[in-house]
Amino acid sequence: MGSLCAEPFRWHFLSFVWLANGDAPCFGHETHFLIAERDGVILGVLPLVHLKSRLFGSSLVSTAFCVVGGPLVTDGCLAALDDAATTLAQKLGVGHLEYRLRAPLHDDDHWQRRSDLYVTFQKEISAKDDDNLKAIPRKQRAMVRKGIKLGLVGEETADPDALHRIYAQSVHNLGTPVFSQRYFRVLKEVFGDQCELLLIKSAAETVAGVMSFRYNGVVLPYYGGGSMAARAVAGNDFMYWEVMRRAAARGDRIFDFGRSKCGTGTYNFKKYWGFEPEPLHYEYRLIAAKSVPENNPLNPKYRLAIKAWQKMPLWLANKMGPILSRSLG
Repeated sequence: MGSLCAEPFRWHFLSFVWLANGDAPCFGHETHFLIAERDGVILGVLPLVHLKSRLFGSSLVSTAFCVVGGPLVTDGCLAALDDAATTLAQKLGVGHLEYRLRAPLHDDDHWQRRSDLYVTFQKEISAKDDDNLKAIPRKQRAMVRKGIKLGLVGEETADPDALHRIYAQSVHNLGTPVFSQRYFRVLKEVFGDQCELLLIKSAAETVAGVMSFRYNGVVLPYYGGGSMAARAVAGNDFMYWEVMRRAAARGDRIFDFGRSKCGTGTYNFKKYWGFEPEPLHYEYRLIAAKSVPENNPLNPKYRLAIKAWQKMPLWLANKMGPILSRSLG
């Protein structure tokens, strides 16, 4: 299965599990870290989060609130971790056990796989701004140039609350419950310089903002969005260009555009930037459930709830959002 450090952000996401659910709880879920060892040598680890929700049921996920997860293993210990995870899932009485993977891991009757729901986007970037700008397809490049021409500027901030305010507006417009301010504060506190908070200003007004993570030459814009005013000035387009420009100047060489659901607006937006989608492989072992869950916004049964959330006053959405978002792992 390769080295335990084969994927840079696999280790990075382990920290998310601790932040969100463990010793510094922001969501309050139980975490379980399974370890495979031989003669005192650790050969594999498997982080698991026990999600419990009245709306979405109970599941054991590696890893909740993250793009990827699953076991980090060397050769020969995958079966042992799988067996231990299955035993734990049965003991907890969850509906299913879930691994979120970049590459398929299992090919047997015990596991079901969905490779048609989520994709990720990654691309090498140049050290030169001109090369990176030319690599963006013409129509999208025009949007970036529009933001530049209109005088948008990027300002790094150390204040997670400032970013959270603009992020909350963005997800409310999409009909999605917002995470808590505390979660953003803890992420910045723990990741420090690896966590960049960037605000996009049009004159004195903040129109967009994004929280990005950096690790081992990779930059990952993770939580971002813009206000309604951002559309008129290409705020979101300029925002991701500014993340890319700053990353290139620091010496980062991989731009990870993160996860999107197939067929959504964010999926199309990232393709417009010249990024090619790579399928993510989410594997499920059914425990008490009869079928693989369909807990995503594309499910027709959630459409009315999304529309209702969009119409909710922002202050109320910001109050109710953290209560619901803890279940949307």
